[in-house]
Amino acid sequence: MADPLPDALGPLLREARARLVATGGVDDPTLDARLIVEHFSGTTRTQAIADPERMIDGNAIAAIEAALRRRASGEPVHRILGYREFYGLRLSLSPETLEPRPDTETLVEAVLPFVKATAAREGACRILDLGTGTGAIALALLSAVPAATATGVDISAGALATAARNAGELGLGGRFTTVQSDWFEKVSGRYHVIAANPPYIPSGDIGNLQDEVRDFDPRLALDGGVDGLNPYRIIAAEAARFLEAESRIAVEIGHTQRNEVTDIFEAAGYASAAALRDLGGNDRVLVFQWG
Repeated sequence: MADPLPDALGPLLREARARLVATGGVDDPTLDARLIVEHFSGTTRTQAIADPERMIDGNAIAAIEAALRRRASGEPVHRILGYREFYGLRLSLSPETLEPRPDTETLVEAVLPFVKATAAREGACRILDLGTGTGAIALALLSAVPAATATGVDISAGALATAARNAGELGLGGRFTTVQSDWFEKVSGRYHVIAANPPYIPSGDIGNLQDEVRDFDPRLALDGGVDGLNPYRIIAAEAARFLEAESRIAVEIGHTQRNEVTDIFEAAGYASAAALRDLGGNDRVLVFQWG
């Protein structure tokens, strides 16, 4: 049984870090300990430096204790906090949503100039976010382009409820709607941008993923079928009838999938418009235009 946590902020931070170090399985114990302590105690980094003897109440200590146990058992820190920052936005998470990753910000950057240009030219830009999850991609674009509107599509009602809550909390609810649909099944209308971070892990590789991904991200959001490419085939086959004449499709890909995904879209009549790498230098986003 571990000793009780100290109730002064400075020692509390040091002990929280020491516990996570002791597990041997936490990549950044200093950061995770700080995130947990600040979140559950309602304190800031500045307060920890300026007032390390600040006393933390017993309820907060108990919550920090429970959170450290969850983190030590392998649960990702942002699942424990219940939110993750994405493109400067705080997004709530739920068990039905993928945890948005910084690499996906590459997709936002890939289509943002087109969204801005379309909104400036036409006074509107309609975005369809397939597999919206937390709403990350759509909400990031809406936050950057006030004339844009977005529809978030997901097969999971729980994910859509989370996305709608995020939109409301960010003041974007008036420009964001949700549709529960298996890909395009219940979708209607035409869009200037179709964006997707689809499941792209081959089914047989799911078991080899990092524990934090395999055990805590929803399998629906990971499994792309036998070769990981099924969602791209569906999007390429069905998207055209939902696109405006001047439009773009942007998809996130696995870092080895650039050639295969490009072939799928080109065979369906799309032209490659851009290919972008993520912060680690891996192929991550492909953009296509119709015709």
